[in-house]
Amino acid sequence: MSKLTLTRSLILALGITTAAFAAQAEPEQYFPLQSYRVGPYAAGGTGFFGGFIDYMQYINANGGVNGVKLTWSECETEYVVEKGVECYERLKKGLNGAPAAATNPLSVGIAYATLDRSTADKLPLITINHGRTDSTDGSVFPYVFPLQLNPYSEVSAIVNYIAAQSGGLDKLKGKKIVTLYHGSPYGKETIPVLDLLAKKYGFTVAHVEVPHPGNEQQSQWLNIRRDKPDWVILRGWGVMNPVALKTAQKVDFPANRIIGNIWSNSEDDAAPAGTAAKGFISITTHPSGTQFPVLQGIKKTVVDAGKGNLADPKRFGSVYYNLGVVNGILNVEAVRIAQEKFGKKPLTGEQVRWGFEHLKLDDARLKSLGALGLVQPLKLSCSDHEGGGAVRFQQWDGQKWSVISDWVQADRALLRPIIEESAHKYAKEKGITPRDCSKEG
Repeated sequence: MSKLTLTRSLILALGITTAAFAAQAEPEQYFPLQSYRVGPYAAGGTGFFGGFIDYMQYINANGGVNGVKLTWSECETEYVVEKGVECYERLKKGLNGAPAAATNPLSVGIAYATLDRSTADKLPLITINHGRTDSTDGSVFPYVFPLQLNPYSEVSAIVNYIAAQSGGLDKLKGKKIVTLYHGSPYGKETIPVLDLLAKKYGFTVAHVEVPHPGNEQQSQWLNIRRDKPDWVILRGWGVMNPVALKTAQKVDFPANRIIGNIWSNSEDDAAPAGTAAKGFISITTHPSGTQFPVLQGIKKTVVDAGKGNLADPKRFGSVYYNLGVVNGILNVEAVRIAQEKFGKKPLTGEQVRWGFEHLKLDDARLKSLGALGLVQPLKLSCSDHEGGGAVRFQQWDGQKWSVISDWVQADRALLRPIIEESAHKYAKEKGITPRDCSKEG
């Protein structure tokens, strides 16, 4: 009996069909998902990971990434740091021989806790719209990518918007701003830059903490009413956001003077507050809605085929779902770009990192992806792991969000020296020699 015949006989004896054997041999790229679908932040987790998974299913239905199919597995973190670390260690090695491309925990706490691990493992850590601001400096943080919007850019853009509503940056002098923030590393991240901006432009800022998860805010809002600020910046998350809006209504603080940050901007943040949310403003890096060709493709190929990842199909096209789709686009594009250099095959995390650092999405590419208007133009590099830094503002009309501004850009020139100073301080503490990005190709 020939070696080939013996192999086939063994396959049949084990009950594996030739079709299944061929499927197992198909090249795959793996995404470990440290997801959370239970707990006080489940709305964000289910929407985001639902959109991310549905986009990967859509790519697979269209032949994968140059013939390489995407695969993934989930590990429930409940948004708890210790569980997030356990999930990272459990999932990082790949699946059935498929190498891991990147990790996407959607949690500042888990990102901080796994940053050194992912760097040592040469596995990109994606912190879309959140994470350490100084990880924007890729010379020090080669494997961390705060894609689209880091926390400092976020608050800088909000201050620029408030200035525009006031008649210019010079009109900020004498204004009062309160930041109501989630009592976590994420919530505290922007305190230093807001203090800097207040000093630069002459407004006063007060920082008011809300302990996790944010179910009780009466005393905080009574203090806000007493201080009578011109604006409140809401740096909330999960249940904290609708509670904030309801409590603001109780103390007669107007919703149209509250600006939600990037994690206070979803239907799940506004709708549960009922009438208290009407007029509420927030920032967004992407609109809700299903009018984009990529969303229509997902609906036809995945959702209508009964394969959608959302338990509630009404959330299709929501803010959190669309962010998951955007995140999917950016991850898959990084793989696609890296394949141009390293070959149309499953790639290592180190190779995918190169793809992220060469990520470029202009209007032409976004149009070809069916995502023009859904994703802001981005260009990343060795030194710039954010790539965007712009937001739009939207307002809740009681039923849905309506975009009320063009792109408002953060003052990235002002922020860059602060980012570099912080990054290089971290490098010194950790004994890291920053890369020379002028030599990176």
